[in-house]
Parts: sequence; C-alpha cells; structure tokens
Amino acid sequence: MQTIRVWDLPTRLFHWLLATAVVGLVITANIGGNWMNWHLRLGYAVMALLLFRLVWGFVGGHWSRFGSFLYAPSTVLAYLRGRARPEHRVGHTPLGALSVFALLIILSAQVTTGLMSDDEIAFFGPLVRYVSGDTVALATSYHKNVGKFIVIALVVLHVVAILFYKWVKKDNLVRPMVMGDKQLARTLVVQPARDSAASRVFALLVLAMCGGAVAWLVQLGNAF
Repeated sequence: MQTIRVWDLPTRLFHWLLATAVVGLVITANIGGNWMNWHLRLGYAVMALLLFRLVWGFVGGHWSRFGSFLYAPSTVLAYLRGRARPEHRVGHTPLGALSVFALLIILSAQVTTGLMSDDEIAFFGPLVRYVSGDTVALATSYHKNVGKFIVIALVVLHVVAILFYKWVKKDNLVRPMVMGDKQLARTLVVQPARDSAASRVFALLVLAMCGGAVAWLVQLGNAF
C-alpha cells in the first residue's frame, strides 16, 4: 500500500467548518428569538465558505478541484451498476460527487434566499431593500418552508452514505477528511494533492477575500 495526500488542509477545514455552521443554522433557526442573531452570523459564515469553495474548486489541490470529480452521466450510471474504476476510490466517487454538488447548490440557494428574507418581526436580510416585496415574500417562503428541509434531507443522506461506505463497502471516508491521506494500492498511480505551506497561505488569503466580500455585502444592506 502507499500513502497519498488526497484532501489538502484548506479543503478539510472547509468541510468541517461548513458542517458545524450548517448544524448551527438549523438549531438557531428552530430556537428563534435572540438566537436569530447567531443564525445571521452563521449564514454569513456559510456564504464566505461557499465562495471560498467555489474558488478552491479551480485552484485548490488536485482532488479538491471540480475537474477531478465532474463525471459524465455514463460514468455515474456505470458506477451505480457496479462498474467502478479504481481511481473512483481516491477522491469523490461519481455518486459522492453528485452529493457534493447538490449540497453546494442547495446551500447557495438557501444563503441567497436568506439574504432577501424578512421575518416581519426583527430580522431581515441585507438585500431586502433592493428587491421587490413579491421577491422578498417568495425568498422568505422558500427559505423557511422549503429550503431548510431540503438542506436537512441532504445532510441526512450525506451521513447515511458515509455510514454505508464504512459498514458495507468497508471504506472509511471520515478518516481521510480528518487526516488528509488515503492508503491505496501501489499499482494505482494517482496524483497527490498539493498541500504545501505556500498553498495553505494562499488559501487563507482567498478565504480572507471571500470574507471581505461578504462583509461588504452586509454593509451594503446597512448603507441606508
């Protein structure tokens, strides 16, 4: 066996920070009251993380780039029929890739509608003043009554898939996302992810820029 760095540190931190923030969002939304202040903060944090992942999907480590797990429909069907290729065990599998893209898209929709939502009590998104009342109503309805439950369902499916791979396929997906490395057969020639000190500093700069963009957006809503 050989040890290969698959997940770079920025990707691993993104994964666990996003998971923590999403759980916090669900909890604070259900508690309500003054906890909505934290709901807003966590929403902004998720937005910054999503922006970071969008950029990192093009410039990050090899297996973190979208190009490494953007599979053709025929490949996904072949995987579902049991015709997986050896390299599918390295990064995201075709089925795992669908889960990742679904989560990113749904979370982006949830964050976007949150920016335009208004609870008509004390909390409203920074973009409410820039869109029509009908748009605010639609965004609020989706955010509270639709998107939240889709996010919860996808998170549950994500966890179930991880347990399935661990117990049925005997493939531990959690440990590599914590440690970064995978044990692979020496006969499998794969490209390790770049995870140098320089790339980590670059990732920190990218995250800072994404955080700055979100801060600017929030201040835009408070400009008037």
